[in-house]
Amino acid sequence: MNSINSRGLTNNLDSTCNQWSLRSRVLKFGRLPALMGIVNVTPDSFSDGGHHNQVEAAVEHALQLADQGASILDIGGESTRPYSQAVAVEEELSRVVPVIRQLAQQTKVPISIDTSKATVARAALDAGAEIINDVTGLTGDPAMVDLAVRSGAGICAMHMQGTPQDMQDNPHYDDVEAEIFAYLKGRDEALLEAGIAPEKICLDPGIGFGKTHTHNLQLVAAANKFHQLGRVILVGHSRKGFIGKAIGDKLASRTFGTLAVTLQLAQQAIQVIRVHEIEPAMQALAVLDATGGIDGQIQPLD
Repeated sequence: MNSINSRGLTNNLDSTCNQWSLRSRVLKFGRLPALMGIVNVTPDSFSDGGHHNQVEAAVEHALQLADQGASILDIGGESTRPYSQAVAVEEELSRVVPVIRQLAQQTKVPISIDTSKATVARAALDAGAEIINDVTGLTGDPAMVDLAVRSGAGICAMHMQGTPQDMQDNPHYDDVEAEIFAYLKGRDEALLEAGIAPEKICLDPGIGFGKTHTHNLQLVAAANKFHQLGRVILVGHSRKGFIGKAIGDKLASRTFGTLAVTLQLAQQAIQVIRVHEIEPAMQALAVLDATGGIDGQIQPLD
């Protein structure tokens, strides 16, 4: 494993990985990872579907996450849980655009749009979003890459084997780490060739998207290897099924299991961690740092 310096970043990382250039600002990374707060404006997301699917509730929840320390607010209007069905463009637009518009007026925390549709991404950017977070790696809509180039938005390209409708039928890899690394490397090269600046690109190995429970555990354990791609790395593990499997209770809240994975990722210098609950993650990371878990240095509290 690469050594970790006082900023919580592996020593061989290029300087572009110390920050992520978004549409109109730069997100800089410090000792601790940036937390991306999940705001699902959907009735059917696997963990919190229906909790915030009204505009007012979604805005209130997002502002609460911002107050608790979220560095990014990720707004999604279409569930990508296993076997979920696609949502019409008009429906997705009606869910996310009013939320993003209000948030852009009420908080300075950068907003991400979680979508694979260029029409939705374009409207979200017009409403104030800074990032396009695409689970298809910007391959699901032929217009998405051109939009990313022209808008100058920050982008996150994720790996997914299959589609949400079939990705968990029988996910298979001969070498899950090597194959996902190769995919992300290929997407990075394609995005660069298309004209997207390297400092705009974030890559995500796609925990839970076409992976078995064991695949997910392997990817978490080896997350630091993805730093070799030379890009900001994002991991979204929050409340996913492999956590319930690991703790032996699929009905548990998975809050504490999610925290365990968050700390594991922080120790591997993952720059962006996507979670549902910001406050417990912030507290756990603060204590990890204070006790020397980030760079081996005890942080004085007096």
